[in-house]
Amino acid sequence: MKRKIIIQTAILTENELILETDEFINGLIPGEQILVDSDNSAFIYLMEDQNDYTYIVLSENLWPYLKTANEKKLPLLVKSNQEQIELISFLEELEYILSNIKGNSNYGDELVTKVEEFFLSV
Repeated sequence: MKRKIIIQTAILTENELILETDEFINGLIPGEQILVDSDNSAFIYLMEDQNDYTYIVLSENLWPYLKTANEKKLPLLVKSNQEQIELISFLEELEYILSNIKGNSNYGDELVTKVEEFFLSV
């Protein structure tokens, strides 16, 4: 089973968005890909280690931070204690996944509506 790291806290600064966790992140390498968990209205950033993938889970409560970081083109970092790792290509992947979700019922009507209203409304 894939390991999941659920991000609970986000800190938005002028220069970056820091996603905090108490989980162990040492040795993880950015996978540069975002998946969608339609059932839980979450985005999942893939990280890799020597054996498997680790999912960095970004639930709906973090969407305001993601939207601001995307609008300001801020880098995202996941931080645990003294370790921090930049989520490489996050914004590009987020833009791609948002455009893919728009009007795409394969993600489920509820998620499509939430994403369109939150991220894509003018």
